Amino acid sequence: MTALQSARHGLPGRPPESTGTVPFPTVDEITRHCLTDDEPETVHIEIHLPHRPDPDRLRAAVGEALRRHPRILIRQEPTRWWHRRYTWRLTGTPDTDPVSYPGGTLEEGRRRALAECPPLDASPPVRIEVIEHEGRWVLLVTINHTALDGPACLRVLATAAELYGGADNSPAPPPVRTAAGGGAGGNGNGSGEEDAGPPPGPATSPWTRPARIAADTTHPGAAGNGMFIADLPLPARPPRAPGRRSPYTVNDQLLVATWIMCARWNRMHEQPVRPVRITMPVDDRPRTAEMPIGNGTRLVEVTFGPEEREAHETLTASGAPDHRAIARMLRATSARTRALKSENRPQLGFGGDLLTKPVLPVGVRAAYVRGLRSAAGPWASTTLLSNIGRIPYPLDFGDAGRAQAVWFSAPGKSPRGLSVTTVSTGGRLQLALRWTHARLDDAAGHSLGALFARSLASTAYTPDEEDS
Repeated sequence: MTALQSARHGLPGRPPESTGTVPFPTVDEITRHCLTDDEPETVHIEIHLPHRPDPDRLRAAVGEALRRHPRILIRQEPTRWWHRRYTWRLTGTPDTDPVSYPGGTLEEGRRRALAECPPLDASPPVRIEVIEHEGRWVLLVTINHTALDGPACLRVLATAAELYGGADNSPAPPPVRTAAGGGAGGNGNGSGEEDAGPPPGPATSPWTRPARIAADTTHPGAAGNGMFIADLPLPARPPRAPGRRSPYTVNDQLLVATWIMCARWNRMHEQPVRPVRITMPVDDRPRTAEMPIGNGTRLVEVTFGPEEREAHETLTASGAPDHRAIARMLRATSARTRALKSENRPQLGFGGDLLTKPVLPVGVRAAYVRGLRSAAGPWASTTLLSNIGRIPYPLDFGDAGRAQAVWFSAPGKSPRGLSVTTVSTGGRLQLALRWTHARLDDAAGHSLGALFARSLASTAYTPDEEDS
């Protein structure tokens, strides 16, 4: 008897909650204000399985998973400009069947995921396409980011996997690295193996305009997003000494690799030197079945201090990487991100909470937010790095098999025009770069992705770090 059958026979399971309405939280409202037709606010997830899931069983499992996580069963209530709130309607049951087997290629499905956002006026605002690709089957999931984020949707998909296959898909504890281990699974944004180190040095002033990825496109007015996807080895980390933990995490290596990629790209395009700033989502939610569904991450901005200015020439030059300079930057970045993660602040800062106070009508607030976003665009961070980290769920779909790889991508909207999203599964790193076509064409985006791969490899631990 599968878990889906157990739920139908009244055995333990989460009962569906009653319908009702919920005001838009801060992140949902700010995102809703800034929606544009040329840059859809989508998050895309790919789960690669070895075998074809049965359509009827998959639809039944997904339907029951949605009912067990009723916060995903929402649609936006009709709104007028003078209303004080945008409001979600909890529907209790789906308005439409989110699962389809459309045929066609994975590339066509990816293009749909970047260009066609699930509507907000139908529950759930999620689309799940099952597509055959190179002998495997892919669950290609497209999420309207106004309603929820990738980790929340993955939690629902883990429940669907458990209901489909009957296997336990509870989150596994993080792996413990041995004293001789060089590189383990990703750490995610909310945890990591860190020692208490020295406090971070002073970073760049928030009033300094940050670097922007240099434009390289033959179609500067083009709409929409492009995407680069790669499967990479995890970079090695230092051996863990007895009684101590690693001085930096995979997340810190990803941050430094993103810095190197941006700085080298801009030097190749003869751009003036400006500080690189990286927006990083931090997710403190549990991964259990009680995980809150919605947009649950908070954004922090990672800046780089004196080590950035001192190492800029060395780390952006062509040739072999300076591993000692990279090691110093990794340790400084680790101290800085540790301090940022420990801060207690609202998801979008105190300014975000202030902008969504229901004092003025939503139409007035929307115009103000869009105007402020446009005016503050030059001071927006260089890029967004969303490190989902190690996938904690087996994602075991029974006779369809376990997930062999998982990819995420976050919107690459202007003014940044670029996002970097990473996931760790099976000791590998799945990378997705996503960009706006107004800044990069597809050829340039693929070159930038290859540069990231080289930059990440340059952060791998080498024994000569110990002397730095």
